[in-house]
Formats: sequence, C-alpha cells, structure tokens
Amino acid sequence: MAVKTIDVTGKTEDEAVSRALAQLGLERDAVSVEILERAKSGFLGIGARPAKVRITYGLEEVVAPKPPVQPVKPVKVEKPVEKAEKPERPVRPANPEKPAAPKAEPEDPARPPKAQRPKPPRQAPVPAEPEEASAAPRPRPEDLGELCTDEKAQQITAFLTGLLEHMDHPAQVKVYQPEKGRYKVILEGEKLGALIGRRGETLDAIQQLTSYSVNRGGDKRVRVHVDAEDYRLKREESLCRLAHKVAAKVVKYRRSVTLEPMNAYERHVIHTALQDVENVTTYSMGTDPNRRVIVAYEKGQKNQEK
Repeated sequence: MAVKTIDVTGKTEDEAVSRALAQLGLERDAVSVEILERAKSGFLGIGARPAKVRITYGLEEVVAPKPPVQPVKPVKVEKPVEKAEKPERPVRPANPEKPAAPKAEPEDPARPPKAQRPKPPRQAPVPAEPEEASAAPRPRPEDLGELCTDEKAQQITAFLTGLLEHMDHPAQVKVYQPEKGRYKVILEGEKLGALIGRRGETLDAIQQLTSYSVNRGGDKRVRVHVDAEDYRLKREESLCRLAHKVAAKVVKYRRSVTLEPMNAYERHVIHTALQDVENVTTYSMGTDPNRRVIVAYEKGQKNQEK
C-alpha cells in the first residue's frame, strides 16, 4: 500500500484532524499527523487564520527507532600464569624383588623339633599323709575309774533320772568317784544342749539341786559335779584363754580388769590359771551370784585366791 497524504484545515488542530479522519474513515492510530499551520484567532476576528494539518496514511507498520548501539568495551584477557613444572618422581617397579631369605640351617637330627618334642609326663600328686590329731582326746569317763554304786551314787542316779524325766530330757546317768568325798556325774544322750543352757546356767542349777538332795539330812557332806558333753572341760579351756588374754592387757596398760560374774568353780579356774603370772594378782569381790574376779597389776606380786 502506497503512502498518501491529505491536507485539511479547521478552526483548531483537533478539528482539522477530526475532519481528516472522518473523511478517510480511519482511526487516529492509523495515521500520522503533521501540523502545517497553527490556528490564529486574530483581534476581533481581524487576522484570524484556520489551522492546517497534513495527514499521512497508508503506512504498513510503524518502525520504532532502534536504540543506539553502545560500543562494546574490550575485555582484558589475562594470560594464564605458567606453573613451574615439578620434577617427575622416579616410578618404582610394581613388584620389587625382595632379597632372598637366608636358607635355614639344617636341624640337628638328634634333637627333634619343638612341635615333636615329647612333653614330660605330669607327676601324679602325692597323696597327703593323714594328719595326726591336733589335740589329744579329752579325758572320758573311763579315766575317772569304775562306775560308783555306793549309797550316795544310787541317790544321785535316782534323783537325776526322775528330774530329767520331768524336764522331758531323758539321759543316761553315770556316777564316778575320782576321790573320796567328791562325785563326778556324766550325763550322756542326744540333744543335751537344753540341759547345759546359756553359759552352763541350767547345768549349774541341776548340779545345785542334786547336791542339795544328796546332802539333805546327812552328817557328811559330799561334793557333786555334773557334766554333759564335756562342757566343763570346754568351759575350763575357754576360761584359761580368757585369763591369760586379760593378764596380758593388765600388764601392758597397768590397769585392773573386772571379769563377769562367775560361780565358785569358774573363779577358782581363773585364780589357778594366773597364779604363776608375774606382776599380776587376782582377787574376788562381791556376793553370789554376782561375785566377780578382779585381775590387777601389782609389780613383783603373784596371784592369791580369795
């Protein structure tokens, strides 16, 4: 389509443009407007002149002006810094040859190798020789002589047999007379601990009752000692150990020691055990049943029973 132009006049520029568009039947965006003369109003109508515009139409497309091309700045290209080449390392062979191992010296045929050396046979443990009895057997009733069957012995047997039956602890009663005027009674049986009691208190009570029964109404008094399961012997050994232990403490600290209440027989055991101990003396104090033994330090003195 060819480009065409048309000149139109009007009282104003807008009126001239409107007339041209109405005449051409086009829209405002389809034409190009160029103002040739502007409208002048004059003075009181004198010198007035209409506006004149030139309309250009028939344009296929309006080409927008291209933006100015900015010059491209040259880019500085940095030269790569050459690195110093490292000296190449010598390449080691993959499988270096190892020096041959020294040949093993031939073994002595007379000496077998360690794996084949016979182990010395283990010696069987020597059976231990049976140990001898650490202590001699305690004296039994046989050491007291023959069983006594006199009148006093029969009274003792009858009284104790009946007493033990009432206590529901029957036991065999054996009476010995180791010396004149003294009877030793041995009770034999099973589970006699109840007849002994705590620290022999029950056994002492049985002994006192037996002594009272035998000596009642008689002119000559006899001593009766009742024992069960060798309690008297065990108690005597325990009292002797206690006496020497207390005596050593008394000598070391030079202070007196008061023992627990004891009957006459046990006090006699303490006095006898310490009668030959240097720098120690013993005496009794108090009244039965709370009479006690006092172990005291006294230089150059020996014991005396009181």
